[in-house]
Amino acid sequence: MQLWGALGTFWGVPPTTARVFGWLMSRSEPADAQEIMAGLELSRGAVSMACRELREWKLIAPERLAGARRVVYRPETDLERVLRNVIQMRKRREWDPIRENMRDWIPALEPDSSPETAVFLHRLRAIDTVMGRADEIAEFLLKGGTVTDFGLKALLGAGAVAARLGNLALSRREPAAPAEPVVDLDVEEQKS
Repeated sequence: MQLWGALGTFWGVPPTTARVFGWLMSRSEPADAQEIMAGLELSRGAVSMACRELREWKLIAPERLAGARRVVYRPETDLERVLRNVIQMRKRREWDPIRENMRDWIPALEPDSSPETAVFLHRLRAIDTVMGRADEIAEFLLKGGTVTDFGLKALLGAGAVAARLGNLALSRREPAAPAEPVVDLDVEEQKS
């Protein structure tokens, strides 16, 4: 469960929430809050918050047992669906707000012709382009596409774009040098 807790930071969820998911994944049957508390030595509040977060991410489903008031939690075990749910939540919480703000910031800065603003605009446009590519990949996967459908060439191209974005972040400390253009991933190449 410690491994799942560590992986939680990559999803953007607290380690306790990831531990609860990992614990539920390791069981053949769903479990109620009392069993989760005992199994992970967590407080009722920690289990309640973790289960609420996991329900929001659609990684667990609460079920009421027939003839009982007890609610058990069943984890999503289809790993492709888990991946889609995580991508969808991260996209909604992080990527979408960034892209919405970019649509406002870039036009608002365009009238300013100072050299500093020109460099900043160039970098904002590069970030917006990379975010657009990431959004296209996310949308493709969310609509039912699989990694094998998307193609190795496209994923490698996306990796190159991500590396350039990392280099762009590192170049903040250097004098204003224009960033290299982002490689355009042709839709036909993505299918190969």
